[in-house]
Amino acid sequence: MTIELLRTIIHYGLHFLAPLLFAQFFRRERRVKAFWIMLATMLVDLDHLLATPIFNPDRCSVGFHLLHSYFMVGVYALLCVLPYEKLKLPWWLRPIGIGLFFHMLTDFQDFYLWQQWL
Repeated sequence: MTIELLRTIIHYGLHFLAPLLFAQFFRRERRVKAFWIMLATMLVDLDHLLATPIFNPDRCSVGFHLLHSYFMVGVYALLCVLPYEKLKLPWWLRPIGIGLFFHMLTDFQDFYLWQQWL
């Protein structure tokens, strides 16, 4: 197995399997919805379509694309920790925040962690 293949497996494994794990922390009746909500946050990658080239393996998505900006990462982190019940906000905002924040962590590690081996 090449290092590039391992990198790809880990990257997409984190993108698609982590929501399944994180959904287990939600109430039983909300787990399936939370999973699909977190999986839907993959749509954040649509902002790649605004870049030229769309994909560049030598460029970190975080800090480059609009929805991957450091400001937005802060917004996603905030969505993870807001006291939803106290603020009377809908519960589904939390899985959106978790999905988006973990997506950014995955993209960040995909670029910086693997630089030493590629």
